[in-house]
Amino acid sequence: MLTMTDTAAEAVKAIVSRVPNVPEEGGVRIRDTGDETGFELSVAPAPESSDTVVTESGAHVFLDTAAAAALDDRVLDAELANDGSVRFAIANQS
Repeated sequence: MLTMTDTAAEAVKAIVSRVPNVPEEGGVRIRDTGDETGFELSVAPAPESSDTVVTESGAHVFLDTAAAAALDDRVLDAELANDGSVRFAIANQS
């Protein structure tokens, strides 16, 4: 199953907190687009019924079925810039 670094968890919480009307249990949803563009990230108030939920330090990531399979043995990391922007990276679990 996908895991998150502490930095990625902080980034997810920061992103979710910027979106109005998203409850505390909301999170970032990752959807596999099925083509070369990779994954699509969006803020979601709750997981869809078929999503896999990854929770770390109060941050929630919801993975659609295809993303859960593709990211099964990966780690989600993030880099937070001073301007508030976030850059996510996916690495292999060690």
